[in-house]
Order: sequence, then C-alpha cells, then structure tokens
Amino acid sequence: MPSDRPNTQNYESVLSGAATEVASFDEENKGLVGRFQEMLHAQPALVPLIVLLAAIVIFGLALGSKFFSPFALTLILQQVQIVGVLAAAQSLVILTAGIDLSVGALAVLSSVIMGQFTFRYGMPPTIAVMLGLIIGTGIGALNGWLVSRVKLPPFIVTLGMWQILLAANFLYARNETIRSQDIEQNAAFLQVMGAKYQAGGATFTLGVIVMLLLVVVLAYALRSTAWGRHVYAVGDDPEAAELAGVNVHRTLMSVYMIAGFICALAGWVMIGRFGSVSPAAATGMMGNIQSITAVVIGGISLFGGRGSILGAFFGALIVGVFELGLRMAGANPQWTFLLIGMLIIGAVTVDQWIRKVSA
Repeated sequence: MPSDRPNTQNYESVLSGAATEVASFDEENKGLVGRFQEMLHAQPALVPLIVLLAAIVIFGLALGSKFFSPFALTLILQQVQIVGVLAAAQSLVILTAGIDLSVGALAVLSSVIMGQFTFRYGMPPTIAVMLGLIIGTGIGALNGWLVSRVKLPPFIVTLGMWQILLAANFLYARNETIRSQDIEQNAAFLQVMGAKYQAGGATFTLGVIVMLLLVVVLAYALRSTAWGRHVYAVGDDPEAAELAGVNVHRTLMSVYMIAGFICALAGWVMIGRFGSVSPAAATGMMGNIQSITAVVIGGISLFGGRGSILGAFFGALIVGVFELGLRMAGANPQWTFLLIGMLIIGAVTVDQWIRKVSA
C-alpha cells in the first residue's frame, strides 16, 4: 500500500532546500578604547615602549644635544646592564606567577666566588668564572625544587635564600674586597665584561652586548618554542597546564635554574662594571627591588602568564633614562625615586585594566 508520507530516504532533495548561510555571531562594537585595550593585552611591551620613547623625547627637548648624544644614550645602557640582566632572570620567575627576592644576593655571591676561587685558591680565571656560573645555576635549582616539589611559596623560599646568600657573601669572603688593580694585573679575564668598544661616538661594553643578546635569545625562546609556551601556561594556570600535558615540575625547575645562571652571569657583569669584587656590593640589597621595578614597569603581570622579556628590558631603560636625565638637569636625586614610584603604581593599574580583556 503506497504511503502518503514524503520519501525520507531522498537525503539530497531534503538538503537542497536547507539554508546555506554559515553561522555567525554579532561582534560587539568595543569602540576605540576597547580595541586599544585588546591591543595592549596582545602586545604587553607596547606600554613601556611608549613610556620610554616619551621620556627620551621629553628629556631630549629639555636638555638638548647633550642628552641626545651617542655617548649619553649608550651611557644609559652601561648604567642598566646589571639591572637589565637581573630583570631577565626576574621576568622568567614572575611569568610563572612566582617572584625571586634572591637575584641580587646571588649575583654578588657569584662574583665573590669567581674572585675568591681565583685569588684564594689560585684557579685560572676561566675556571673560576665557569664554577661561579655552575654554582649560581645550582642555587637556582634548589629554589626551583623547594617551590615545585616541596610546594613552598616562591616569596618565602627566595626571601629566606636572600638572607642566606647575604650572610654567605660576608662569611665566605671574610669581609675582604679584591681590588680592581689586583684583578687587572693578575686576573684580567674577570673584568672582561667591562671591555669597551667604540662605534660612531657610542661606547659599548661587552656587558651591554651580553645583556642585549640575552634579551633577544629569551624573547625568541619565550615566543617561539614549546618551552616558552609552557612557561606562560604554568604561570596562567598550573593545574590546567598539567591537565594539558605540560610537565609543571620540569618547567619550574628549568625556569629557576636558568634564572640562577643569569644571576651568576650578572655577577660576572658586575665585576666588569665595578672592576672590584666586594661582598658589600649594593646589588645584594638593591638588585632585587631594581629588577622587580624593571619587570613591573615593563608590563609583566605579577599574577603570571602575561608579559614580555622586551617589556622588562624597556622597564630597565626607563629607569636609566629618568636617572640620567634628572642628573643632567641638576634635579634632586629624590625626584627619581618619586617618579619611579609613580610609574610602578601606574604600571600595575594599567595591568589590572588590561587584564579585564581576558576576564
């Protein structure tokens, strides 16, 4: 008996009458401010770059050619080379939602080890430098193990390590300073980071070149390698990263070990910059604050998972521009601290505003 129902087996005829439009969603018109907010979220180094260029233009207009000279601009690089290297180490840790309060003390201890191994034990300077870099990496590994395996807060671990390293500096060095003249005569390799190169009126030191190369290498590694993506993933949400197959322990260990190595490298740069080796170097106390300042001004989120190593480098340069510009203008040095403090608060405020994009 024939059925009055349509032939349901004729699929092609049924589909021919179906709608051919692709599903779409109405885009919210966010306006100019919203698009600018999204752009800053995608390019976190843009804000510190704008501030840096603005500061250079303002001081250049106010001070004229003496600020815009190649010598003055490269002098800024020389002044920030230690902070720039330490900021690179600090950036890696903060990107994982941690913080390292021991970077300055570790840099000083590494320089003390390099100097003492050379002059107390008679080691060749090349071996002493190598051992200093290895010990710095080992201390970073210890920090990473306490954070990753023992599950201690990074703040507590590195605060304690800071105190331990400060004491170790003086105990091991016996409060002795190795003079610049002695290093120059007997172990010139320790000062090699202070070697100067002239280029068109600009003066670069090897320490500056190392800092620039370090920033370029880390920027590439964080942006274009699986390890870099794992660092951001761990900083954004470690549990989600673990579920996605990221080895969180290995990532954290690698970050803290690399940070330790970079801090030891900063210790070598310190010897080149200051010429001498002293356990009382101000970097042991101030290096932590200076590196965190550069990172925060550079737009790296203290909550982890967002930021750029280039931003931290720009942050260090901003501090250097303010210090040199105000010094050339004959201003009270306290104005530098006041303006930098305002920049820190402003940078965190901008970070909170930008984070609303991902909320």
